[in-house]
Amino acid sequence: MNYRDDRNGRKISQLGYGCMRFTRKGNGIDYEKANKEVMYAYEKGVNYFDTAYIYPGSEECLGRILDENKIREKVYIATKLPQYMMRSEKAIDKTFNEELTRLRTNYIDYYLMHMFTDYAEWENLKSLGIEEWIANKKASGEIRNIGFSYHGDTDMFLKILNAYDWDFCQIQYNYLDEHSQAGRKGLQAAAEKGIPVVIMEPLRGGKLVNLPEAAMKKLKESSKKYTAAELGLKWLWNQPEVTCVLSGMNSIEMVDENIRIASEAVAGDFTEEDFALVDDVKAIFKAKEKVGCTACRYCMPCPKGVDIPGNFYYYNLTSMEGKTSARFAFAQNMGLRKEPGFASQCIECGKCELHCPQHLPIRDKLKEADKALRPLPYKIGIDIARKIMIK
Repeated sequence: MNYRDDRNGRKISQLGYGCMRFTRKGNGIDYEKANKEVMYAYEKGVNYFDTAYIYPGSEECLGRILDENKIREKVYIATKLPQYMMRSEKAIDKTFNEELTRLRTNYIDYYLMHMFTDYAEWENLKSLGIEEWIANKKASGEIRNIGFSYHGDTDMFLKILNAYDWDFCQIQYNYLDEHSQAGRKGLQAAAEKGIPVVIMEPLRGGKLVNLPEAAMKKLKESSKKYTAAELGLKWLWNQPEVTCVLSGMNSIEMVDENIRIASEAVAGDFTEEDFALVDDVKAIFKAKEKVGCTACRYCMPCPKGVDIPGNFYYYNLTSMEGKTSARFAFAQNMGLRKEPGFASQCIECGKCELHCPQHLPIRDKLKEADKALRPLPYKIGIDIARKIMIK
């Protein structure tokens, strides 16, 4: 296993174990199976285990595994505060203490504010006294490192990144998401501040494993005969700014394959042929796009707050990954922002089209995007979620 340093020089396995996808059995998690898989990963050098308050049964299962195998002090636990559920400092404290109990520990190595999409969420936590709360927990040793996980656009990521002295952060990042969400710009901004970056969804929930047939043919024809997972993971580990890549492993075979790849991968190892292969695979995906938007952002800002590149990104996902997956991602990442930037906010002024280098019919495409991404059930669901989660 290869390791990379956190902000304090701790050696973090560059492959982290994502505990959201433990195999379920009946109404809970298959403990015996999860135990075998976690311990196999540990014995092979994985030392970073990521869970969250809202992953059903995950914290309890991980805590039991680490406790019963007596390895708590030999690994790093990352878990998350569901910041969108918090209404008071008392609630924050109650949730944190519940997590300690579930995890059978008296400290958390890496504690994240879960699923930021908007700077307003950090402002809300500040109004609840989160900064003093964090300072107290770090002083007592109950929290060793503080960070946040993020789903949103690049500009908002940078604003949150610069709002506090974070010890680390976690972003969705892979070769298809290179310029969406926090993106490469966010990754590099964090690295410039000396903030380690943990990667989630490195293979897009399996989408970059089950590649289109034409893309698989490209891999087989390459000199290195990469597997689909290998290409995606090594693309990430080629970047020195990446500290740890999470994988939701739920079989010994998957653990074994990922550890093999992680043990071979080093920063700066990609060749021109490797980069060309990634570009070829991306081109195959892009051939299915609904809109040829390059996310250059010359169309922005919209005078009515429409996130034009964001809408087109998720609209393109409807053909690349399927409507259900794209709509869920859209609802989670754009629908829960304080200022969501929906396409329906467009007043058809045409300003955006004057600046688009691709000469796209933006106004017409925004109507198509809104229809595809927010059919009536999703509009209702997003409205309900916004009332519950946005203060």
